[in-house]
Amino acid sequence: MATIVEGQDRQLVLSWLPVAAMAVVAGVDLTAGPEVGFLPLVSLGPAFAGLIGTWRRTMLTGVVALVLCASLGLYDGLFETRRGYTAMLSVAGVTATGVAAAVMRRRREAELASVRSIAEVAQRVLLRPVPRSAGPLRVAVSYTSALAEARIGGDLYEVVASPHGIRVIVGDVQGKGLAAVETAAVVLGTFREAAHEEPDLSAIGARLERSMAREANGEKFVTAILAEVRPQAEQVVFLNHGHPPPLLLREDGTVDLPEPPAFALPLGLGMHGGDSPAPYPVEFRPGQQLLLYTDGVTEARDATGVFYPLPEQAPALLVHKDAQNALEDLREDVVRHAAGPLHDDAAMLLLRYHQPWDAKDGQ
Repeated sequence: MATIVEGQDRQLVLSWLPVAAMAVVAGVDLTAGPEVGFLPLVSLGPAFAGLIGTWRRTMLTGVVALVLCASLGLYDGLFETRRGYTAMLSVAGVTATGVAAAVMRRRREAELASVRSIAEVAQRVLLRPVPRSAGPLRVAVSYTSALAEARIGGDLYEVVASPHGIRVIVGDVQGKGLAAVETAAVVLGTFREAAHEEPDLSAIGARLERSMAREANGEKFVTAILAEVRPQAEQVVFLNHGHPPPLLLREDGTVDLPEPPAFALPLGLGMHGGDSPAPYPVEFRPGQQLLLYTDGVTEARDATGVFYPLPEQAPALLVHKDAQNALEDLREDVVRHAAGPLHDDAAMLLLRYHQPWDAKDGQ
């Protein structure tokens, strides 16, 4: 709310800037006399109007500036020499330039708005809204793109309730921009299909690897962590392809970062050799929370170069009753730590285990 009010105040100040500039010039001219030579500076009015207003407003401001310039020139007796006509030509020239600038700026703004709209639609198609609940889990997601103007990036996430369990992926594509988005689309498309068909995570990982090898040909890679929540067994099974470890928050506030038994290469680098990742189970019980994230979170640095301390901050920030609000608190804390826009895409997906699988209240 404070940001909206600040934006409105700033817009109000800018809208009155042309009038203020012309008033100051007129005041100085009347006070100091024609010898100071301030009269051509009346053109500051249409100049500022061209930067911040429409072409119509710029034209109107220019007409007012010409009337003011003519009035001051007559008052100062400048039309007896060339100075008055020179001042009038200066105002007219700046007005014409301002009108042209306003027209071009409006066109650029319209083009930018169209690009943003297309990017937002593409992002919604690529990263569809995840379900707010899946079985006993409450789900929340947060995505912050490093390309703030485009509002689109290369991190990915998905939650699929399949016959084999609740399956989740969070990944980070190498690079940024549209090339990264294309790669993310390949991974997500394959995962959404395989999550319903394959009986285990290793088979899903193998299909993702084949898709990446076919589409990227070793030129792109994706770090990704796959998870399969098995409520009946009160456990979650992970498959880690070179991704940061998940964060498990227990009811007592303790934190665990379950590491894979062995390091594995990211998706897309399987052709370079190395062992495939091995699934590893971790206990996941009612009351616990699981946070999957990309390195844009943990590698956010403050002014002194210190990385964001996620294991230390998460317990205090994930206590909110609403999962989405809790994740938003965490996202805001990461941005505060970085003291400005993040330098990398940052995605977070929070899973809260609320009640046993066979609960009848459906909450």
